[in-house]
Amino acid sequence: MNRRTSVSAVALAGALVAGLAGPALAAPPGPEEIIASKVVKATSPHAELGMTLLEGPTFGADGDLYFVDVVAPSTAPKVLRLDPASREVSGFYTDESGVYTSAQWSPVDGRLYLTDYQGTIRSVAPDGTDPRTVFSGPVEGQTMSPDDLTFDREGNMYLTDLTGYLDPEQEPAGRVIRVEADGSSATVLADELAAPNGISFDRSYSGLYISTLWENRISYLTLDHTRTLVRSTRVVADVDAAEGAETDSNAVDAAGNIYQAIHGEPVIRVFSQQGRPLATVRVPEADRGGLTSATNVAIRPGTKQAYVTVSGDAGGFVYTFDALAPGTRQSNGG
Repeated sequence: MNRRTSVSAVALAGALVAGLAGPALAAPPGPEEIIASKVVKATSPHAELGMTLLEGPTFGADGDLYFVDVVAPSTAPKVLRLDPASREVSGFYTDESGVYTSAQWSPVDGRLYLTDYQGTIRSVAPDGTDPRTVFSGPVEGQTMSPDDLTFDREGNMYLTDLTGYLDPEQEPAGRVIRVEADGSSATVLADELAAPNGISFDRSYSGLYISTLWENRISYLTLDHTRTLVRSTRVVADVDAAEGAETDSNAVDAAGNIYQAIHGEPVIRVFSQQGRPLATVRVPEADRGGLTSATNVAIRPGTKQAYVTVSGDAGGFVYTFDALAPGTRQSNGG
């Protein structure tokens, strides 16, 4: 007998028996609808490209929110800083050539680490000075296009490599890469991925949640105890997104819930660890016409204050909402 058919038959029989024995169990509630509130307009479209794209929100030890503008020219801040209390936005760091796609504070040296899509990881001091190249160059013989970044407790870096994303044939060539805390070496943990973007550790640092743009999927990579080898991979959720929209960055709260940002739609989808849809976060309806992407989310550690970077023709904005559970390091940037 076909296994799928037999499983379905058993499920149906069980449902019939349950109906005879007593009232049916209530279906789980549908996803909660959450409307985020605008905090501030942080950037306007740059004349050079006619656009702006905010990413990588992360709270510093000073309580300010730091984030990057992926397409900022050298004449504009590439890393910005928001004081949530005053809602004042200021420039934090810029340089001549960096194309920064994410930001994350190291648990070891307290510096802000930035992924440069052109193949480099850099870090800057907490005051925006002293830029350093942490790692650059090919990994196992292949150049990388680092997108998102997360740390383990020891300061080792785990990043998604978007190599092949612009390939019209969409041949899976993306990777997950591990870089030693001191930048001395890098290894490939997973390859032949369909444009990996978001990356976050689970609550116990036992594995990584990875989102793949071409599949609109969240997968979980179980790591061995050294976090240098992937033991297994499973699909957590296939993400509902508008036509042409793609899964972007993600974050994990203290309850293990996964917040999945969407590029091409100003929406955050929230899932349980088991992949059950829990909530959909949207910008107000009046704002949706000029906004096309909610790229990333950070939840202030120890609180439920969540902040989202949102961009479109109207400019680059920061929105806020109440998360389902408090934030941790796994929900603070990347």
